[in-house]
Amino acid sequence: MVKYFLGQSVLRSSWDQVFAAFWQRYPNPYSKHVLTEDIVHREVTPDQKLLSRRLLTKTNRMPRWAERLFPANVAHSVYILEDSVVDPQNQTMTTFTWNINHARLMVVEERCVYRVNSDNSGWTEIRREAWVSSSLFGVSRAVQEFGLARFKSNVTKTMKGFEYILAKLQGEAPSKTLVETAKEAKEKAKETALAATEKAKDLASKAATKQQQQQLV
Repeated sequence: MVKYFLGQSVLRSSWDQVFAAFWQRYPNPYSKHVLTEDIVHREVTPDQKLLSRRLLTKTNRMPRWAERLFPANVAHSVYILEDSVVDPQNQTMTTFTWNINHARLMVVEERCVYRVNSDNSGWTEIRREAWVSSSLFGVSRAVQEFGLARFKSNVTKTMKGFEYILAKLQGEAPSKTLVETAKEAKEKAKETALAATEKAKDLASKAATKQQQQQLV
């Protein structure tokens, strides 16, 4: 049995801008799990379509229960092939990705179609499909559930990374990441606590001085 995912997303940028950002997505604050990217093939067809194949390397931390099933020396990186077809005339870009190692444990195949949004020509819509399968006897269902949950989480990171790069390319200030926001909140809390401590010390000092003056009277 295969787990299937279907999702629709919208980027509030034109198709041309999204197409340009697609090739500049890495690195970004949301893609720290992406280690390398290499173009292994590229060509322009007679009908002016751009065909590309990229090899991506990503970290692939297994769940603890899965680590028990594999030797400790099994690589924790996953190699992914990405084929893409860009049709500038019809303003569509189709990508298909799949992992080429750890296939016994799990295979995740993804197909995305980027096209001009039907409601707003200045936006781009993404139709995303994914198929998660496993041939691991006895635990294939658990592996597929885990793979689907991780895929959904990565989709969120992918979209945030896309928005971050689009903002940079358009000269806007990228929205802060959750880590940056949390760090600022922590620093502000420290400053507030320090100010409160200093104020408390000041009030205690004034109270002590007043008490000494009353005792002298």
